[in-house]
Amino acid sequence: MKHSPMLQARVRTLRYESERVVSIELVPVAGSTFPEFTAGSHVDLHLPNGISRSYSLLNSTSDSNRYVLGVLFDPNSRGGSRFVHEELRCGSVLTISTPRNHFELDETADETVLIAGGIGVTPILCMYRHLRARGKSARVVYCARSRNQAAFLDEFAALGGDVELWFDDEHGGQPFDLRQFFAAQPKDIHAYCCGPLPMLSAYEAACAACGIAHVHLERFAAVPATTSAPAGGYRVYLKRSDRTIEVPDGSPLLDALLAADIDCEYSCREGLCGACETVVLDGVPEHRDCVLSESEKAAGKTMMICVSGSRNGGKLVLDL
Repeated sequence: MKHSPMLQARVRTLRYESERVVSIELVPVAGSTFPEFTAGSHVDLHLPNGISRSYSLLNSTSDSNRYVLGVLFDPNSRGGSRFVHEELRCGSVLTISTPRNHFELDETADETVLIAGGIGVTPILCMYRHLRARGKSARVVYCARSRNQAAFLDEFAALGGDVELWFDDEHGGQPFDLRQFFAAQPKDIHAYCCGPLPMLSAYEAACAACGIAHVHLERFAAVPATTSAPAGGYRVYLKRSDRTIEVPDGSPLLDALLAADIDCEYSCREGLCGACETVVLDGVPEHRDCVLSESEKAAGKTMMICVSGSRNGGKLVLDL
């Protein structure tokens, strides 16, 4: 399997952005360069403790050889955000992936609305920078539990334009009314949202109820249903390797492939980052990821092998 190239990045600055949020500015190590990226992209950080985590890029797409990420400290951290907040230091060298984008911005849209919840603001800030720089019509709604927890407020203030801030504790603990908001929007507007799962569920429901035609979202936590392997064993034929792999009942496909010493690219193991996307040559996948759109899942041309499997135990043929 052809792997995406890895980059060596040095931590140039770590900056306190808000309660529990730090930003990390990464630059190439001497003699190397960073590839360009598009608004909505993320990179994987391969941390020294053996953990890999995906974080969205928030700086300008016109920046050369500079990536900036925002990391929220999770009190239930399994080692990713805790390491970043407690152990990462300026000058440290990290291995990172090249940027990937499963949350692409449609720059042809006449009007765009960007909805951010908490740390989901990172790709939204990048998108807003990009649209403002190109003179495009864009509106931001940035929601957080409190002003103290809202990162990058100074960045939005510097960009100006149509930015609405909503802090739950300043509204009696009530969340922003997305349904009322979208009821007042043109149905052909392009809407983007990144935030916690309850917010994304409310966003999808509001867009559906209001007939919004172009709905885009990105998750930074897996939907609970995606975290378990599909039930039932099945076979997978790997065309390039000319091997057949038996996937046991309840076992993730990725685990079965790794146990058979198949060279697979992967990172998050939660169906979030897209690193393990694999071409399906035959068979019907059971999709359990948060990356592919509904139309892409229906087409069945690719699958995320870390969480997805075979529908009804049928044989899969993969380009591996």
